[in-house]
Amino acid sequence: MTPGPPAAPDPVITPEAVVAARVARARRAMAEAGIDALVLRPSPDFRFLGGGQGPFLVVTQETMAETGDPAALVPRGARRVGVDPEMRVRELFGLAIEAELVPATPVLAPLRLRKEPYEIEALRRAVAAAEGVLERVRELAWFGETERAMAARLRTLLLESGCEEPLSLRVAAGEHTARPAHTPAQRVINPGDALGVSVCGRWDGYCAEAARVFVVAEPPEDFEAMYSVVLAAHRAGLAALRPGVPAGEVARAVAEVIDGSGYGRFAAPHAGRGVGLGPDEGPLPGEDTVLEPGMTFCLEPAIHVQDLFGARVADVVLCAEDGALPLGTTPHTLHVLDR
Repeated sequence: MTPGPPAAPDPVITPEAVVAARVARARRAMAEAGIDALVLRPSPDFRFLGGGQGPFLVVTQETMAETGDPAALVPRGARRVGVDPEMRVRELFGLAIEAELVPATPVLAPLRLRKEPYEIEALRRAVAAAEGVLERVRELAWFGETERAMAARLRTLLLESGCEEPLSLRVAAGEHTARPAHTPAQRVINPGDALGVSVCGRWDGYCAEAARVFVVAEPPEDFEAMYSVVLAAHRAGLAALRPGVPAGEVARAVAEVIDGSGYGRFAAPHAGRGVGLGPDEGPLPGEDTVLEPGMTFCLEPAIHVQDLFGARVADVVLCAEDGALPLGTTPHTLHVLDR
């Protein structure tokens, strides 16, 4: 008997003391950057500072409040105002603020790098939900179905898992696995195909992605050898991801393995990115930001051999005191789908 969807987790509530500390740090960063106010819409930055209903959150050195009229709360004579990077064009034009508008990212992005313990647990639950969807892949009938039809089934499983916002969903078969940004199409899935499946969504405010590789009935020629390189690169990235080293070391460790295998020109251009309240945040493994405990990444090495096949695995990983700690439990076994 197939179990029903899991019960929704208790909402993640940011402790008031944590919000107060974040706001204090944000105000110090604003002062250093010469920014007189922040105007945020519902977004990861908005949620990071404890935003609730919106439609806007305004932060100044003296006040913080949610409002429908941000201009009324921006200090008179303000020269620079940091705005949410997810602000829509019509929202920007509608602010009616007589000041230079600059991105709020330089103020808030550094503050979001290290996650609180309760955030790590929220991410762990999100990862479990994402991996749970991929575990259901083996229960589905794939022969003769299209990528698009199977993507629709996976989307249903995502929603059943409690996902509040599906962010991306990839089903790529055969030669389509060699396309990094492939969108599920009408291609029919046949025996002998490699199959790449990934899901990314937001569960109770926190984002997670999981990507795994399958084969239909039997693997294509040379596919297993290529996939073994991806797994070796993943292990190298985990070994490099530890406190005190630049994030760029993670990317270099992944690249060295793939380059040494002869697949270097087919490697994905990046090894991963930060993940948390947003699906794509800092630090990037290619940057020189020094890693610290509490930083979380989606480690995602990949090889894409043009017009032939490709493979990508993705896992959310915590930079812990002792090194990399994957927040998920699903192995990277190359599963053979038999129907």
